[in-house]
Amino acid sequence: MSLIKSISGIRGTIGGRVGDALTPVDTVKFVAAYATYIKKTTHNISPKIVLGRDARISGDMVHRLVSATLMGMGFDVVDIGLATTPTTEIAVPKEKASGGIILTASHNPKQWNALKLLDSNGEFLSGEAGAEVLKIAEVEDFTFAEVDDLGKVTEKDYLDAHIQDVLELELVDIEAIKKANFKVAIDCVNSVGGLVIPQLLKALGVREVIEVNCEAHGNFSHNPEPLPENLTDLRDAVKEKKVDVGFAVDPDVDRLAIISENGAPFGEEYTLVAIADYILTHTLGNTVSNLSSTRALRDVTEKHGATYNASAVGEVNVVTKMKETNAVIGGEGNGGVIYPASHYGRDALVGIALFLTHLAKSGKKVSELRATYPTYFMSKQKIDLTPEINIDNLLSTIKKKYKEEDIIDIDGVKIEFKDRWVHLRKSNTEPIIRVYTEAPSIEDATDLGEKIISEIKKIVG
Repeated sequence: MSLIKSISGIRGTIGGRVGDALTPVDTVKFVAAYATYIKKTTHNISPKIVLGRDARISGDMVHRLVSATLMGMGFDVVDIGLATTPTTEIAVPKEKASGGIILTASHNPKQWNALKLLDSNGEFLSGEAGAEVLKIAEVEDFTFAEVDDLGKVTEKDYLDAHIQDVLELELVDIEAIKKANFKVAIDCVNSVGGLVIPQLLKALGVREVIEVNCEAHGNFSHNPEPLPENLTDLRDAVKEKKVDVGFAVDPDVDRLAIISENGAPFGEEYTLVAIADYILTHTLGNTVSNLSSTRALRDVTEKHGATYNASAVGEVNVVTKMKETNAVIGGEGNGGVIYPASHYGRDALVGIALFLTHLAKSGKKVSELRATYPTYFMSKQKIDLTPEINIDNLLSTIKKKYKEEDIIDIDGVKIEFKDRWVHLRKSNTEPIIRVYTEAPSIEDATDLGEKIISEIKKIVG
């Protein structure tokens, strides 16, 4: 059993002993800590929290615990029920709420669940805020409300409002999509995407929608991470039904993977690249992705005469850098698209609408559109170390060894070579270094990673 406490939220498996998993006791403790933090920082006399969840099996149990705990802390709860992560994010400011909690373990298997914590803007808590919540939980420094001050629950549905927001985006061209007469297949991995994406596609004017794994029962039909090896059902459907494009999402619908008309993966790294290309064609501005994302975004950005900036890994870090640089589009290489004209959160619904518009206006097939972008290949490796090794000193040694190259050290060490890069990051939970590389071929990317790993092993003896 596992319980992972981090500044971005609380994630754990269901079942087991208190302190070792996301048990009811642990759930109540961390929700109470979050509520305490919100009270201290908002000074809101009648605080209000938006609560949404994905469709995983444990969701109903965790949802009841969270709602009751918030009421017990004196918070009114706007319960939006089964909802995507971006739906919950947009609901928070619409409700003028003090914050929000999303119950989802994102791409993790069905035995996992998590508490994702939002601020009053509907954005993930900052690192400082997350650390404060963990501190409050550790000392259990919270006080529950007296009987006359208990919170109340209001139930609302925000899925239609989310769809409407997407339809109203200036760069979403419904008429162009209708004229393209698209046939689209979708894999929603038996979660909340199945409730909202078919409706979105119909509202966008898609001619026909082929639904794969769209029943929202939470018993995931395959590994829920939207990687090519997990999307065989969708890839088969795309080829057999002769559809124009396939879309896959994770259980909370903040990541978007695309399948070309021939059944080939578009590449999760290229979801953001393609959408950024479309946005920059119409709105010139800066772009942002994290250090472990493809160089292709930088290439496309510079082609448009704009500036690319890299952030530390983590959605909250991407958003912070986007705000600092007034970026018009950004996100993460895992298929996470953040479009500030909508909101500052990864949103697969926004990604689908913008990609279909781009595809319709291009007049190309998906595979032809993919061929217009620079091609890089990524390798993800790791090196296990003993706990006594000082990883910071180790990374510093590597940094000095490659001091003649372009180096970024805001999050581990990233070494930029002429046509490839390597990013070294230490894990926050175990004694390992993650070694991500990208190069013009998968062989080159793998070789670069192995070379760096070999050098690290020589340093540690």
